[in-house]
Amino acid sequence: MEAITFGVLTISDTCYQEPAKDRSGPRLVTLIRDSFDNAQVIASVLPDERDLIQRELRKWIDRTDVKIILTTGGTGFAPRDVTPEATKPLIDKDCSQLTLAIALASLQKTRFAALSRGICGIAGNTLILNFPGSEKAVAECFEAVRDLLPHAVHLISDNVTLVQRIHAEVQGTTPQEQRLRRDHVCPHKTGAGSDADRNSPFPMLPVDQAVSTIMRVVQRNTSISEQLESLLSPVNIPPFRASIKDGYAMKSTGFSGTKRVLDCIAAGDKISPHPLQEDECFKINTGAPLPEHADCVVQVEDTKLLQRDKYGEESLVDILVEPKAGQDVRSIGYDMGKGDKVFPAFDASTVVTKSLLASVGCQLPMRKPKVAIISTGSELLAPNQSTAAGKIYDSNTTMLEELLFYFGFECMQQYVLDDDLDNIKQTLSTLFDAVDFVICSGGVSMGDKDYIKPVLQSLDFQLHFGRVNMKPGKPMTFASRENKYFFGLPGNPVSAFVTFHLFALPAIRWAAGWEQAKCSLPVVNVTLLNDSIDLDARPEYVRASVTSIQGQLHASVNGDQISSRLQSIVGADVLIHLPGRTAEKPQVRSGEILSASVLRYDFISKYE
Repeated sequence: MEAITFGVLTISDTCYQEPAKDRSGPRLVTLIRDSFDNAQVIASVLPDERDLIQRELRKWIDRTDVKIILTTGGTGFAPRDVTPEATKPLIDKDCSQLTLAIALASLQKTRFAALSRGICGIAGNTLILNFPGSEKAVAECFEAVRDLLPHAVHLISDNVTLVQRIHAEVQGTTPQEQRLRRDHVCPHKTGAGSDADRNSPFPMLPVDQAVSTIMRVVQRNTSISEQLESLLSPVNIPPFRASIKDGYAMKSTGFSGTKRVLDCIAAGDKISPHPLQEDECFKINTGAPLPEHADCVVQVEDTKLLQRDKYGEESLVDILVEPKAGQDVRSIGYDMGKGDKVFPAFDASTVVTKSLLASVGCQLPMRKPKVAIISTGSELLAPNQSTAAGKIYDSNTTMLEELLFYFGFECMQQYVLDDDLDNIKQTLSTLFDAVDFVICSGGVSMGDKDYIKPVLQSLDFQLHFGRVNMKPGKPMTFASRENKYFFGLPGNPVSAFVTFHLFALPAIRWAAGWEQAKCSLPVVNVTLLNDSIDLDARPEYVRASVTSIQGQLHASVNGDQISSRLQSIVGADVLIHLPGRTAEKPQVRSGEILSASVLRYDFISKYE
C-alpha cells in the first residue's frame, strides 16, 4: 500500500486517566506497522465523552493525509459507551458490509461479539472503523479487514488504475506478467575455481561495496574543474547599457506625454551619440544598446502610437507612464563583469560549460575519458553478417556504444573478438595504449572459454573484484593498472545493460571530473503495480516502466526478467531495487514503495 497515515483513537475513561493501562491502542499501532511497510500512525487517548471524541475525529478527518481511523473502545452497552453515537453524525457514507464482516469474524471467536455496537463509514476521504476495547478483540477485528484496507483507500481516493488492477485480479483476468516468479537458481558459493572445487574463487561483493571500490580506484580528472573555476571573464556582459524590453528609450526627466520618435535602434546597432531632448525618444528593440543620452526604457505596452510619417515609420507616441531612471535597462556588466569568475561552481554538463564559455568568447579543450568497447564470443555475428549455424547476432557492442553516446561520451574503438586467448591479450594490450577505459562484455564467467580474468592478470592488472552479489550481473569484474581501467560485464545483454549503468557509467563520469554525488544514476521511490514478485536470494535490479498516477510515481515490471531477454529494456524507465529474499520477506507486493534508479531523462511513460 502507498504511504498513508492511520489514526488510532483509544476511547476509555480508565486509559485516559492512566495511559499505561492502554493495551488496545498500542496493539493496533503494532499491527498496522507490521502489516503495511509504508504506514504512518498517529495515536491519541480520550475519555468516553461524545463531544471530545467528535472533536478529535473531525480534526483527523480534516487532515488530507489521514486515510483510515481505527477507534477502540466505547462500543458496548454500558451507559458511557458512546463511540458509535459520536461517530455516526460525521459519516457521509455508511459501510454496513464492513461492519458485517467484522461482526461475522468476531462471532466465530466468541458469541459475546454480538454485544459490540461498532459502526464503519466514510467521512470525507477517510474511512472510520469502530473496534471493541479489548486487546484480543482489536486484533481479531483488524485481521478481518486488513487485506481490504488498501483497496478501500484506492476506491475512496478514486485511484482508477489501482482499482481496475485489483478488480482484474479478483476476476482472474490479471495479465500473466503481473505475477512474476523466479525459476532460475544460480550457485553463490565461493571456492577455489579448481577441478576439485569448481566454484568461483572470487567472493561476491555487495553492490555498494563494489561501487565504492571503483570510485576509490578510478582517478578523477580535476584539471577541467580547476581550469573552469579559475577562469575570469575577459569581457563585460553586456558590454553596453542594453534594453530589457521592446519599447522607447528616453530621458527619465522628461515625464510622460507626447514624444517625438527620432529613430529606431535594433540589436547589433552602434551606440547612438545623437543629442536627446526630454520630449524625444528612440524606438528600441530588446538587447539593443541604449542611446548615449537616454537612461531608461518604457515598454511598448505602456505607450500609444499617435502618428506615422510619410514612409510609414513611427513619428509620434504617447508615453502613458512616468519614466524612471534605469527602468528596463541592463547596465554594463550587469550579468557578468570583466574579471568576474565565469563559473561560480563546477558543472560537468557540456550544455552549461560550452554555453558559458561561448558567452565570454572563450574556448577550452574539454578532454573526456577515452573508451573502447569489446564483445567476446566465437558465437557472435555483426549485425550486417548473414546468419550461420551456431551463431547469434551481437547486440552488446551496439547497445554499449549507444549508451555511451546517450550519456555524453564517445566510443573511440570497438571490437568483436573470438574466444581466443592470444588474440584477446594482444587486443587489450594494444587498446590500453590508446584509451583509458575498456568495457568488455562476455568472457568473465566460469566457462572454458572465459579468458578475460587470466588475460588481465597476465597484463599485470589488479583484479579488484570478480563477482557482485546482484541479479543480473553476478560475474561483473573490475580491474585496473595505474590509470587504465577495465570493466568486464557479463555477456548476457540485460546483464551488460544493468552493470553498465550501475558500475561503468559512474566510473567514467568520475574520471571526467563529475561530482561524486552525481556520478551514479538518480534514485527515486516508486510504488509497485505488479501484484507480487518472488524475491531472489540476491538483490535484483529489474527493468520497469513508470506511470505517474495523481502525481505519484508507480512502476510496473517489464515481463520476464531473464538476463538474456533484451526485450525487457523496451519501455524501461527505471531499475527497481529488489531486496534479497529472506524467510520473513519472500516477496514484494503491489503497493510497496521501492527505490529505483532512473535510466532515462524522459522516465515517465504515462500520466493518469
